[in-house]
Amino acid sequence: MQLTKTLPLVATLIAVPTLGLAQEADTTPTMEDIGFIFTTFMFLVAGFLVFWMAAGFTMLEAGLVRQKNTTMQLMKNMGLFSFAALMYYLIGYNLMYPGDGWSIDGWLGAFGPAVLEAVGLADTEPDLTYASVGSDFFFQLMFCATTASIVSGALAERIKLWPFLIFVIILTGFIYPIQASWKWGGGYLDSELGFLDFAGSTVVHSVGGWAALAGALILGPRIGKYKDGRVHPMPGANLPLATLGTFILWLGWFGFNGGSQLYMDTAGNVADISRIFANTNTAAAGGAIAALVLTQLLYKKADLTMVLNGALAGLVSITAEPLTPGLGQATLIGAVGGVIVVFAVPFLDKMKIDDVVGAIPVHLFAGIWGTLAVLLTNSDATLMGQLLPIIIVGAFVFGVSLMVWIILKGLMGIRVSEEAEINGLDVSELGMEAYPEFAKG
Repeated sequence: MQLTKTLPLVATLIAVPTLGLAQEADTTPTMEDIGFIFTTFMFLVAGFLVFWMAAGFTMLEAGLVRQKNTTMQLMKNMGLFSFAALMYYLIGYNLMYPGDGWSIDGWLGAFGPAVLEAVGLADTEPDLTYASVGSDFFFQLMFCATTASIVSGALAERIKLWPFLIFVIILTGFIYPIQASWKWGGGYLDSELGFLDFAGSTVVHSVGGWAALAGALILGPRIGKYKDGRVHPMPGANLPLATLGTFILWLGWFGFNGGSQLYMDTAGNVADISRIFANTNTAAAGGAIAALVLTQLLYKKADLTMVLNGALAGLVSITAEPLTPGLGQATLIGAVGGVIVVFAVPFLDKMKIDDVVGAIPVHLFAGIWGTLAVLLTNSDATLMGQLLPIIIVGAFVFGVSLMVWIILKGLMGIRVSEEAEINGLDVSELGMEAYPEFAKG
């Protein structure tokens, strides 16, 4: 392994405090130690940036729902992240990264809880060419939770709390890690088809989109959304909050894509991480500008919610390959994502599929585009190597999610009563309002 030219200097600086003890023991870090430390540190920093995306999704959703449903969205996001953390520990991590312990080779990973290294690496021999298990688990968990967040916004304002959380348990414990193992765990899509999905346009974003689409179809639209052949807009109560949420997500995406470089132990890897940051940023800008200009041309007035989702669609679009494009290519890839959102939102309305926050256009439609866009900049990608995994993952996630939603509907019901929906889920489901001092919206 070729280490960065600066690492010997770093090793020397770290070793300075121990020089006086050299006669007692040689504690000078090796180059492998330094690589292990830097990559572990990168996972931790990138992980808490992706964790911050949980706040972004929460604020975005809280801003785009009506006032009477705000507390419900806050509760759902707190619950989904917490259950994701528990399920990924108990089942998901080993299902996703089975190593040599596949239950069904290439398709189904190992069952059992995640296990960290001993405290202080006592009596262990860590893989010094990579990073600590704890940092890898922490980083990968954040991606799992992100997938569940996508579903939350699409099904807002009419779904019961506990059926939603039960679905999250199944999604984060089984559905997400199983399909993720097919690519990131070294499974069939990776080893046999050569599928390329750098940070998860398909593995994370389209998976959340497919699960949300299945739920939206079973749940049905909100009361009054589609009436007399017309679409009746139901604007969100707090656009400043939605805008804040978008910027938080934009920030968190640097950890999402940058951390997916997976190594920070050479000059080349550090340079690539920097390139990923720059491409991620410009793709978001491209998506926002495309949505801004297009809504101005189509509707004679720019639409803020479209611009917010345009930026997010740009981010989703670049996620499958944020390294190989140049800045111009990344901007254009993101811009296409913004265009997709502007046309996909009214398309779903025409199909009477009610997606409150636009999660399906952003994460599913732009996720598919981003996965195919890898062909434009990465010479290792093949058409069938990108297209077949989209179909395989989509069929699995949509099919299983549809079955789970149908079972939940039959066993306990997934939709609140008409009266509860009209009064708002904050009062009917939780008995508390986000803004009790104001009149109901």
